[in-house]
Amino acid sequence: MQNEPLSDNFDDNCARFLPEAADQGCVWALRGEEGFALCESVKRPQTGVIPFWSQRVFAEVHCADDWAGYEAVAIDLEEFIDDWLTGMHEDVLLVGLNWNGELEGVELEPLDLLEQLERAL
Repeated sequence: MQNEPLSDNFDDNCARFLPEAADQGCVWALRGEEGFALCESVKRPQTGVIPFWSQRVFAEVHCADDWAGYEAVAIDLEEFIDDWLTGMHEDVLLVGLNWNGELEGVELEPLDLLEQLERAL
């Protein structure tokens, strides 16, 4: 499963996020000169979403067009759980999980994801 590309099935892509991230001990995001890649929520207009991926290759696909100057960076899973998710909640941002090549996928509240991760780990 780990070598298969992401699909158009958002639930499948989302379900892959946790086991793959746990296996590697990190999640992947895109960082550029301005900071981390951010886009507007489809679910909630006027709300930002930071996309994260379970594998470097999934993140690197998006280092083009508007994000051509960005690079895929690993974020330690423990740091993601302990710092990022609570910080994103405080900043009123959503989490995008394993978005496909068209930047489509599941958007979650950071604390909902935190709860899922804590249950699973």
